[in-house]
Amino acid sequence: MNINLHIERVVLEGISIEPHQQAEMKIAVESEIVSLLTSNGIGRCIQSRNSFHVVSGGLISIETHNKPFHIGHQIAGAIYQGIEK
Repeated sequence: MNINLHIERVVLEGISIEPHQQAEMKIAVESEIVSLLTSNGIGRCIQSRNSFHVVSGGLISIETHNKPFHIGHQIAGAIYQGIEK
């Protein structure tokens, strides 16, 4: 099964990510999503072929001292929760 996942944008309120940290966060999101999908699969509601679905990633709690890698993993987890519903 091929899965195409397109993340339009990530909005972080109350915390700033420096431009040089954005790549680290992006890599963390992508690698964690791949890991979660490989390990657990996706929910039945989005398994139909040739269909597009909008998934709400929900909210995450970010502390100001969190590193981009940890933020990326939290974002991936929130996205995955929306996918597995």
